[in-house]
Amino acid sequence: MRFGYFLSCEEYSPAQLVEQARLAEEAGFEALWISDHFHPWNDAQGQSPFVWSVIGAISEATDLPVTTAVTCPTVRTHPAVIAQAAATSAVMLGGKFTLGVGSGEALNEHILGDPWPTAPKRLDMLEEAVEVIRALWTGEVVRHDGRFYTVDSARIYTLPDEPPPIYVSGFGPAATALAARIGDGYITTSPDTELLEQFREQSGGKPAQIGLKACWAPTHNEGVEIAHRLWSNSGLPGELAQVLPSPQHFEQASELVTTEMTADNVTCGPDVDAHVEALLPAVEAGFEEVYVANMGPHYADMIAAYGEHVLPALRSKSAT
Repeated sequence: MRFGYFLSCEEYSPAQLVEQARLAEEAGFEALWISDHFHPWNDAQGQSPFVWSVIGAISEATDLPVTTAVTCPTVRTHPAVIAQAAATSAVMLGGKFTLGVGSGEALNEHILGDPWPTAPKRLDMLEEAVEVIRALWTGEVVRHDGRFYTVDSARIYTLPDEPPPIYVSGFGPAATALAARIGDGYITTSPDTELLEQFREQSGGKPAQIGLKACWAPTHNEGVEIAHRLWSNSGLPGELAQVLPSPQHFEQASELVTTEMTADNVTCGPDVDAHVEALLPAVEAGFEEVYVANMGPHYADMIAAYGEHVLPALRSKSAT
């Protein structure tokens, strides 16, 4: 089992993200996740740098492998462009790159004025996008005239020695089935053992990654305040995260999430044992890779504490 650090592009500047990557490597984290957004979830988070530029900087700052968690290659960005960006990232990272993809959220994908497709159509688009990306990674000239995408005599010249793996996110049975069928691995943010078992069975046992969040702070109460102010959107149910189109809509919907709900669902404060316990369900579920992000300004303290206390405890438990 590998433990990694999750870089939240929605909350931190490019320089802070690179700093976190470097600190994570020094603390003993073994890999990096990085989100790909055009907007943050709310204005309080306040950031959203272009992920491919940040990955380039990370490739010079650390030797850790990187996974996008996740890129949507269907509406805002054509899959041919994603194929080139991912290939370049893999070259810069010495082959230690995984393209994590998903069907996206209206929050990021509506910006060019395209209609937001239904969930089944988004999965069909994702499947075709992955087909286009893999074709371009062969280094051959690609001509594609599909249901959703056209590629006219395109060839990618800067390629890694081996094509990057493509991991597919899944938050329901249909998306998980698609991940099992077309993906080299699975990505989720919930330790849902039923979906993980579905993926294992339908994929023949391919690997799975999970990403979770915590809020390190000097006190529990300060952590709850930070988590609620910055990430109350995490408490929204159902498909709201996929269909709300702007940070302002998320702010309005998040008014339904109480401070008590945040306190019940986010590990907050400096209690090392609480942080270990919060990650145990993912460890016990058997994910091959577990990633954790920090909420708020105390990321250096969080990374140091995880390196000294939390990761050794989790590695000990995963070994047994």
